[in-house]
Amino acid sequence: MADSLTHPDDAARDAGHPDPGDADPETILHRVFGYPGFRGRQAEIVHHVIDGGSGLVLMPTGGGKSLCFQVPALCRPGLGVVVSPLIALMEDQVAALRQQGVAAAALHSELAEEDARAVRRDLARGAMKLLYVSPERLLLDGTLEWLDRARLALFAIDEAHCVSQWGHHFRPEYRGLTVLAGRFPGVPRLALTATADPRTAEDIRGQLGLLDAPVFRGGFDRPNILIAATPREQERAQLRSFIRGAGGPGAGIVYCATRARTEQTAQWLRADGHDAMAFHAGMESAAKREAHRRFSRGDQVIMAATIAFGMGIDRPDVRWVAHTDLPKSPESWYQEIGRAGRDGAPARALLLYGAGDIALARHRIQEGPATEEQKRIERGRLDAMVAIAEAATCRRRILLRCFGEDTAAEACGACDVCLAPPRMWDGTVAAQKLISAVLRTGRRFGVAHVVDVLRGRMTDKVAQFAHDRLPTFGVGADLPDQAWRSVARQLVARGALDVAVENHGELVPTDAARPILKGEERVMLREEVMAPGAAPRPARGASAEPAMAGDALFDALRAWRKREAAEQGVPAYVIFQNDTLAAIAAARPRDAAALAEIPGVGRSKLDRYAEAVLRILRGQAEG
Repeated sequence: MADSLTHPDDAARDAGHPDPGDADPETILHRVFGYPGFRGRQAEIVHHVIDGGSGLVLMPTGGGKSLCFQVPALCRPGLGVVVSPLIALMEDQVAALRQQGVAAAALHSELAEEDARAVRRDLARGAMKLLYVSPERLLLDGTLEWLDRARLALFAIDEAHCVSQWGHHFRPEYRGLTVLAGRFPGVPRLALTATADPRTAEDIRGQLGLLDAPVFRGGFDRPNILIAATPREQERAQLRSFIRGAGGPGAGIVYCATRARTEQTAQWLRADGHDAMAFHAGMESAAKREAHRRFSRGDQVIMAATIAFGMGIDRPDVRWVAHTDLPKSPESWYQEIGRAGRDGAPARALLLYGAGDIALARHRIQEGPATEEQKRIERGRLDAMVAIAEAATCRRRILLRCFGEDTAAEACGACDVCLAPPRMWDGTVAAQKLISAVLRTGRRFGVAHVVDVLRGRMTDKVAQFAHDRLPTFGVGADLPDQAWRSVARQLVARGALDVAVENHGELVPTDAARPILKGEERVMLREEVMAPGAAPRPARGASAEPAMAGDALFDALRAWRKREAAEQGVPAYVIFQNDTLAAIAAARPRDAAALAEIPGVGRSKLDRYAEAVLRILRGQAEG
């Protein structure tokens, strides 16, 4: 199908242009988006771009990155061009802008030519304010030639980590964006990302010609997300416990390492009574679109997905994210858990992992086609991820250090380690026993058999290989199986043991095991606490929970929103987000003027929905 542009409705077409004398950013923020004021560094960034400046914005998911280019695009003359990596993400953002009365469209390859012609007419007559486009479509000769003749307000490069070879979602087609600096020298370029360590940030600046432009760091902390990690022992039981503890209105995501696991996970979740779906790259396009549509519609669903269910997730009320396998880097993990709690309300993230995950990830790096320098960096990122998973001190502080931030030494109050600090014990002797058992059994067995030998358990395999005659047989009877598995996993994490993933998971000592065996290195280990479903205290810095389940007025507003979104074919949250509905339910405005003062109710939404919302309020008051 030919490249084309979604075309905005008539209301958006006329409302997207502020009058030249009314292009004040604070006025636009309130009138169009319904917010009383900017947050954090938003105002600084907005004014910088309005004045013609370029830059790099590092801001956490949910921190308000989009306003940093949307408001300047409405204030500056001409068209704002937004480079975005996914069709689903572009369409959701365009739908949200149209709800706010902004003339917006998205350029991609899945639309009818009729729509393309309509939008080309709008572009030709200057009736478009924001155009979302994929990097592939932007760099087509016809698109660039058209932009050469157009009046441009700005370029915004969203998910800018995709341009960096060091980024966790590097996309080669983003490299072509290097032409923007030379081809459009007078147009501001704003690169934005929520996940970039210092190396990636510098590479983004170099690739996009932003080395002389300022970097706006908004901080990466998401204190409303309570993060936890625990060894994967009984995956289904652990997930069930976590889901019960993280319940409430909203959606959840379970990230799995393989396509088969997503389908298996969705199947047993459905058997448990949950509305669960699978999502992976191997599905047909129509099935993926339907899964994404159901998720974005606002239903209380669980998505069991690979990382293919990624950057296109804009839903604000995802209440929890779980991983059943170790992510390859802190950047990947941070972006994936960042899909929870975008509305600022309390959310939770759980990481389940095992020694095999660590060994498999190391093996894939070693055997991969990357250069030695790239492998070195990937190993460093994996080691940082392992350090977060095995942390005995604040996980959040370790995570933020990966992004160049160092927080105060006190407990964050929003991770499992700070809420329930683990006890440490001197595991030097236990480590020596386990490494010795691995060596004496011939480096040919996995952890289960080695533990049987240590515990003195006379299994068929122990008898077959006469391992009951070894000096290490029974020397570990004082520790339970779970403790020995923990010792093995922590030794793998610190690099003293490896797992032969290409065979059957045999434990293999490394050079780092030698000083432990010789007593030259002390080994402090963490005691395991298997309670991922324990109810946590509210996360530090979280706003009041907007989901007021059981409140009759809030529920009535949600039901109306769901019907309205279904009629329009848009995600429910682009009508009003939960926190806006909660504020309406709490304030109970009596007229349109009072409703206009609720954050998130801009002029366009007031015109569209005031009558219906006020009718619901009157009905509840009379009832």
